[in-house]
Order: sequence, then C-alpha cells, then structure tokens
Amino acid sequence: MIRLHHSLLVMALAAVLSLTSEAKENRRMSQSIVTAAAPDTLDARQRAIIPVAASAAAGDLVKLNTSLNEGLDAGMTVSDAREILVQLYAYAGFPRSLNALSELMKVLEARKQRGIQDAPGSEPTRPIPKGDALLEAGTANQTTLSGGPVEGPLFDFAPAANEYLRAHLFGDIFERDNLDWQSRELATVGMLSALPGADSQLQAHMRISMNVGITVSQLRQVDQVLAERVDADIARRAGEALTRHLATMTEK
Repeated sequence: MIRLHHSLLVMALAAVLSLTSEAKENRRMSQSIVTAAAPDTLDARQRAIIPVAASAAAGDLVKLNTSLNEGLDAGMTVSDAREILVQLYAYAGFPRSLNALSELMKVLEARKQRGIQDAPGSEPTRPIPKGDALLEAGTANQTTLSGGPVEGPLFDFAPAANEYLRAHLFGDIFERDNLDWQSRELATVGMLSALPGADSQLQAHMRISMNVGITVSQLRQVDQVLAERVDADIARRAGEALTRHLATMTEK
C-alpha cells in the first residue's frame, strides 16, 4: 500500500510539473505576440512609426527626414528607426532601404550637432539562428503571425519564394526581438500602403496586425495618420484594405 501511494504521488507530481511547464511555455508564446492588452488608441511612438515606414517605402526622403525627426521626438529610439528601415528591404527592396538608412544617419548627425542625444535603444537579446534552425524559426513565426500554415498554389509553383519569406523576413528580421511584433506590423502596413499594386499583401497584413493584438480602432487610426502626415492616396489604400479584411470576417 505504501509503495502504491508513493507511486501515485510521483505520478501526480510529474503531472503538475508537466502542466506548469506547459503553462509557462504558453505564457511565453503569448507574450511574444502581445505583451499587454492593447488600448483603443495608438500611442505617440506607434503613430510615429507609420509615416517613417510609409515615407521610406515611397522613396520620399524629404518627408522621411521630417518623419524621423518627429518620431525620435515622440520616443522612438535609434534602434527602433534603424530596425524599421532595415525591415523595409523585404517590402521595397535594398535601394530604398539603404537610401532611408543613409537619411537616418544624416538626421542623427544633424540632431547631434544641435545637442540632441537620442536614446540608442537596444540590440536583439538572443543570437539569430542560422541555416536550418533559421528556416525552422522563420516558419514558426510565419505560422504564428498568419494564424496557420502559409501554403497554396503560388508557393507550390514557386516554393523558393516562401522559403525566402520564411528565412529572411520571418526569420532574419522577425527573430530580432529589439522591435516588438506590433511595431513591425504597423511599419509593414505603412510600407505596403505606400506601394501601389500591393493591395492583397496589405490586406493580409491587416489580418496579421489583428493577430498580434492591434485593434480595429487602432488600424483605423493608421489611415488617419497617413492622411495627415504622408499622402491621401496612401491613406486611402490603407483604409480600403482594412475594409476588405473586415468584410471577409463578416462573411465567415
């Protein structure tokens, strides 16, 4: 009887430890997406990300200069701005990304000359995986962000395209945890809104933005910010993409 009780105790303890471990993992995963309940309004830093991303994607360095100055004044760190402009290469190509990074350097130097010491921000807290581990991490990130595995005829026809997305965008970039996923998605929506012909991708990222905890109210503010600080046509594309996405939710 004593041995039986001992065995039952061991089994119960093992079950508790297993549940505790699982709960910790679930909590870690949820925190990697949304660190806190999202309010209904974008804060000043979040609002500042949008015109920086859109102006850079549009190749408008004059507006980018203004947006960077306003963003740094609003609480963006140097690291925030740099991460956004590096991420730009995945959507608008290396030329616009490199030009935007060059403009950021000019802005920082000019601010330094005026005696402004901008907060440097931080570097990623963990090494970025390489090789097969990078592809695995990127695939997991893509699946989490999209709400399920990403596949279909397009990627059957060109599987290399999805591999590049997983390895470079969702791996190399989204594994860099010094910019949270909500900020990266606000930047992505700003970038895609500035690119004519990217309507389907923009709509997809409206969905992804909601998957990482950005609310409909906050997404409506994106096109308001774009209209006020970037361009009316760019704002219109953002608003229309959100409307299309919300319509698909109603249909389900």
